[in-house]
Amino acid sequence: MKNLGFIGLGIMGAPMAGHLQVAGHKMFLNSHGGVPKNLLDAGGVDCATAREVAEQADIIITMVPDTPHVEEVLFGEHGVSSGIASGKIVVDMSSIAPLATKDFAARINELGCQYLDAPVSGGEVGARAGALTIMVGGPEKTFKEIKPLFDLMGKNITLVGGNGDGQTCKVANQIIVALNIQAVGEALLFASRAGADPAKVREALMGGFAASKILEVHGERMIKRTFDPGFRIELHQKDLNLALDGARTLGLSLPNTATAQQMFSACVANGGAGWDHSALVRALEIMGNHDIA
Repeated sequence: MKNLGFIGLGIMGAPMAGHLQVAGHKMFLNSHGGVPKNLLDAGGVDCATAREVAEQADIIITMVPDTPHVEEVLFGEHGVSSGIASGKIVVDMSSIAPLATKDFAARINELGCQYLDAPVSGGEVGARAGALTIMVGGPEKTFKEIKPLFDLMGKNITLVGGNGDGQTCKVANQIIVALNIQAVGEALLFASRAGADPAKVREALMGGFAASKILEVHGERMIKRTFDPGFRIELHQKDLNLALDGARTLGLSLPNTATAQQMFSACVANGGAGWDHSALVRALEIMGNHDIA
């Protein structure tokens, strides 16, 4: 069993850390919102700072909202870099900018430590079930060492390439998810406005070429109006900003990604920053003056 550090114990991080703890690993924990009581009751150690986590743990995992948060956790005052020792491993499972990730990895490497970027997909449901998709960037040797820990948190685990490539893969994932949510929302809105039962339409579509995880899970959310997150719109907006910023740097046009981002912005304008991202359909409903259900 290993001494593990876990920084960032929100909707996703808490259950992920819980799976590692159940497997018998000693957990050193830190979170902006406080460490959940269930993790402490099971033997987790509450650390006051990221530096304290790094001093105690051999492998330090971060799971925080955005690029500036990762930078602060790693390199800010009392950050991981101030407490880390040569030979330790940092695994960032947040979803952040690929170029910044390359820089963070280089700075951790200079301290004699290894770095993996390992963003995840699957939302709260996947985190609780230990069934996340994990997209990893970094050295193959380090990946193989950490793979047994990934297996406790996920089911589909892929070494995509070097540092930053895991984050690039996650950005691509978020483009696909957003565009699929928009497509499902438009289809169900069309069906409902035309007088068909959207639940029956969804059921029929699940047996054909249009079937998808988005139609299965988020199509049901749209019909049942269950928009509690899940994965918050404001976080998906952040990920699409990474995509659009990266596209500008690369000289690419991502027109449908930009449209999906505007749909999310319309939801935020109507108080929906904290809604589940399946609630993108609300923007379509407002534009069409018609609710699916």
